[in-house]
Formats: sequence, structure tokens, C-alpha cells
Amino acid sequence: MAIQKILIVDDSPTERYFLTDILVKNGFSVSTAENGEDALAKIKADKPQLILMDVVMPGQNGFQITSAISRDPETQDVPVIICTSKNQETDRIWGLRQGARDYLVKPIDPQELLAKIAALG
Repeated sequence: MAIQKILIVDDSPTERYFLTDILVKNGFSVSTAENGEDALAKIKADKPQLILMDVVMPGQNGFQITSAISRDPETQDVPVIICTSKNQETDRIWGLRQGARDYLVKPIDPQELLAKIAALG
């Protein structure tokens, strides 16, 4: 089934707007969360088909939230793509170990993002 409903988790209003703009223009339905706690509540309330997860946020970081999502039987089937400014290979490996399906480094390239989403769908 093609991915339609995407949750963007990022504490930066600019990043949320940038990613929302790309996705909506390409026909996706988008919701956003400003932090991990907000994201977990939204995932439980209205399960997305894909989550774009920032790492550096107040409260729990994106790695911790990704781990929680991938270990919860209710949400473990929802793919997570980490979208972060952390560009070290160790960060990428750690993110994938937490259960992320993919890892993108900011600034996000719109075509690369859309290709990764298409590959998951």
C-alpha cells in the first residue's frame, strides 16, 4: 500500500514547514509534532504510515523515540526515517539500530526524500 499519511517530528518550525511543503505538494497528508512526547501521543491517536524523525529535540531525543516506536507492538510496523543534522556514520548506525528504516542528513534534499518514501511504499 502506498504511503499517504506522514508524521513529521521536529522541534524546528522552519524544518516542519519545509518538509510539510515538499510532502503536501506531492500529494501526502501531513501532521506534525514538536517533540517526542507529542509524537508518541499523535501516533497512538492517529497512526501515520511513515514518520520523519529529527534527533536533537527537547525531552527525549529522536533516537529514544524511534526505539520506543520500534519496540511497541502497536507501532512497530510504522517505518521511521531519521532526518537530522547529525552527519556522523556512528549516528547513522545508531539510528538504524534503534529501528529506523533510513537516515537522511539535513539539509534534506527533496528528491532524495521522495525517493526514500517511494522505496518504502
